[in-house]
Amino acid sequence: MRRRTKIIATIGPASNSPEALRSLISAGVDVVRLNLSHGDVEDHVALVSLVREAAAAVGRPTAILADLPGPKVRSGRFPEGGVMLEIGSRLRLVPGSEPSTAECINVEYETLLDDVKPGSMVQLGDGAISMKVIEVTDTAAIAEVMTGARASGSPGVHLPSESLRVSTPTEEDLVLAETMAQAGVEFMAVSFVAAAIDVEKVRAVVGDRAQLVSKIETSTAVARLDEIIAVSDAVMVARGDLGIDCPLDEVPHLQKKIIRTCVEAGVPVITATQMLESMITAPTPTRAEVSDVANAVFDGTDAVMLSGETAIGRDPVGVVTTMALVAARAECESSYRKWANRLGRMQREHEVGSDDAHQQITMALSHAASQAAMDCDAAAILCCTQSGRTARAMARFRPDALMVGLSPDPKMVRTMSLTWGIEPVEVETYESTDEMVWFAVEKALFRKLIDHGDTVLVLAGAANGDRELSRSTSAATDVLRLVKVD
Repeated sequence: MRRRTKIIATIGPASNSPEALRSLISAGVDVVRLNLSHGDVEDHVALVSLVREAAAAVGRPTAILADLPGPKVRSGRFPEGGVMLEIGSRLRLVPGSEPSTAECINVEYETLLDDVKPGSMVQLGDGAISMKVIEVTDTAAIAEVMTGARASGSPGVHLPSESLRVSTPTEEDLVLAETMAQAGVEFMAVSFVAAAIDVEKVRAVVGDRAQLVSKIETSTAVARLDEIIAVSDAVMVARGDLGIDCPLDEVPHLQKKIIRTCVEAGVPVITATQMLESMITAPTPTRAEVSDVANAVFDGTDAVMLSGETAIGRDPVGVVTTMALVAARAECESSYRKWANRLGRMQREHEVGSDDAHQQITMALSHAASQAAMDCDAAAILCCTQSGRTARAMARFRPDALMVGLSPDPKMVRTMSLTWGIEPVEVETYESTDEMVWFAVEKALFRKLIDHGDTVLVLAGAANGDRELSRSTSAATDVLRLVKVD
């Protein structure tokens, strides 16, 4: 059973050895995530080389995603052993970095008293502790504990996103972005994106050296979703912080909305956070977690992501194997043809699309390829690309036929590992369209992705030197060939 939804695995102490990396990639990991919130940047740079070596040993193109920390508001440290914050108790929130107690929590945020008001909700850590501001005085915000738990260490403090004055990206983010771009990662995730300008700040540093993933984790980002998608190479539904900033009952609906909007735009989308969380310590997932992974597949996500499960979990390979099995099974029940028909109708009625003439040609031809693949029962659609744009445009329609992304750029081959359904393959550069079509078919045949007697479609931009060199290049996919493999 060929799985088409991609898997991202976060690397940590449980999975950062060469042996563990080879096992994870063999089990089905398509993209490796480096969480720059933890560990030294030198260690992450060293991991890039280890991942490259492991992928080469296994023989699978594997991309690397470096996740920037973003701004983080923290509390002053609680006493050793922590303190219990009881439901109904009242305490003071004050700006500062002094140690915190059960009666007074210091928050490392200078404008705290200006930015919260009566009724504001404040959470600690992952949201297990929530407080409601009752009153704001000249020296403190008086808050009542709504959900209690033990507070320990120096947990993050989550304030309402609409009033938060911290900016994304931070200076530290930009330094890390330059370092990881030099290291050669394929993707960089920008945390707490609030507007398109946040993404563009990182792009000014990174340029075309890495593709940018916008993490949607606040209500502000949801309100500006279209403008953020327009400047992003991919998007992540970061449900952890999204579930703190937005009402919990809204999160499943926001997930569906974000995924649907991204797929329509041809922008890869990742569903993340707590997908198989119980497997950090347990040998099997909960039934609810299995349903969660399957529902993300039904929603149309390009990729599902593992965090602590593979970074610190007891059995990272077992987690990946489980996720791969669940995703592949869910794909058998997904109504992708209905999705393609709906998207085709929207495209005809100009509900989705682009003002760029070249992009319009690409979208029209990929729609035609989707229809032709169904009409002639094509075994595969071969997408010849330098920028990955042809493959992403084709993947929007979630065709039944196998999709193969062929590129002469090794980095682009790895980058296509994030796009739904694409089997990435490296090829040579060709001088003519006929030559490109011929060798694309030959390569797919050699890799046993297609067989003699199959009908395949080949999508490409006309060869002349080439025309899809960067994100800003408005090249068109303007070649569609139907080939009977003899």
